Amino acid sequence: MTQSQTADHDDRFVRRYEYDDHSLLAVDLPVGDEQVDVDVVGSTAILVIDHGDRLSEMEFELPGTDPEVTTNNGVLTVTVDK
Repeated sequence: MTQSQTADHDDRFVRRYEYDDHSLLAVDLPVGDEQVDVDVVGSTAILVIDHGDRLSEMEFELPGTDPEVTTNNGVLTVTVDK
């Protein structure tokens, strides 16, 4: 397993874990699960967050297609089989 971690300008942590058979991307979100919408286009995940007074958008390149996307307690998890 390899792991990388970054923080964006809002100090939102993004962690990527690489396993032999799949990749996992975990993103700490500043809002609740019901305020998040995720669309996948090809190998790009597009994350739209409703902050109430504004929308913000983030894009992540995925190492494959057909991901499993979940949100739980403010953490977005994207799992992609290799």
